[in-house]
Amino acid sequence: MSSDHPVGVFDSGVGGLSVLQRIRADLPCERLLYVADSGHAPYGSKPDEFIVQRSFAITEFLLEHGVKAIVAACNTATAAAICRLRAHFQLPIIGIEPAVKPAVAMTRSGVVGILATGNTVRSDKFAHLLDQHGHRARVLVQPCPGLADCVEQGDLSGSRPRALLERYLMPLLSAGVDTLVLGCTHYPFLMPLIQELMGPEIAILDPSPAVARQLRHRLAAGGLLADHGASGGERYFTSGALEPTADVMARLLTKSLNLEFLPERFRSADDVSETHRIWIPLPG
Repeated sequence: MSSDHPVGVFDSGVGGLSVLQRIRADLPCERLLYVADSGHAPYGSKPDEFIVQRSFAITEFLLEHGVKAIVAACNTATAAAICRLRAHFQLPIIGIEPAVKPAVAMTRSGVVGILATGNTVRSDKFAHLLDQHGHRARVLVQPCPGLADCVEQGDLSGSRPRALLERYLMPLLSAGVDTLVLGCTHYPFLMPLIQELMGPEIAILDPSPAVARQLRHRLAAGGLLADHGASGGERYFTSGALEPTADVMARLLTKSLNLEFLPERFRSADDVSETHRIWIPLPG
């Protein structure tokens, strides 16, 4: 059995592209629909109910496009909404969570650091994750306000992300962290800067490979994998401003892309524009 229906992937903004890239690498035959809810990013400081409402709206949009599975490529959305999404919608819905278990298993110093958004850190799901695995090592959780915003603006190596990361990482280094967990899908795009500041001896864990593996497993179990040799491809949608969002996405993906507006009923009235589609070539 196989299915040529697409897989939906969504995030509060552009961060989930780090997950999309891994899915594309591991599942090259699948068609992917990506929604960047950039008109409401970041989710990290929003009320849970707002995040649930946005997650439901985006899921409804993806279902209208016939998706066979959905990946919530956002730690905050997973923490706030994944249980309710799974209870309401009858298709595979894969979430993402900080890689605490593998980090605890691999640490040599016995000290693990986690970078995350405020809402992820405060969530019951995250507390349960720490209860399950955190007792096996000293786990230091570092909320990172402002860091996802840097990625949303395409600022991956400037003075602002550097200053924020120095503030968040130096206490972890001083405490003896040798394993660092990236608890937000935006943060892998800051990997070169994080590695520079942490040094080559620090292991940095990105959960995207585990998400891609779980997606493959769920599709295979349901007979939903695309035919081998299918052409794949992606479509990209946003609730934010088209041109700046497309510019950032093109730079993160290092390729040209066609970005479309979410239909008006799936975004706030303030986001309405007469322009519904824009082509942004790769800068340079």
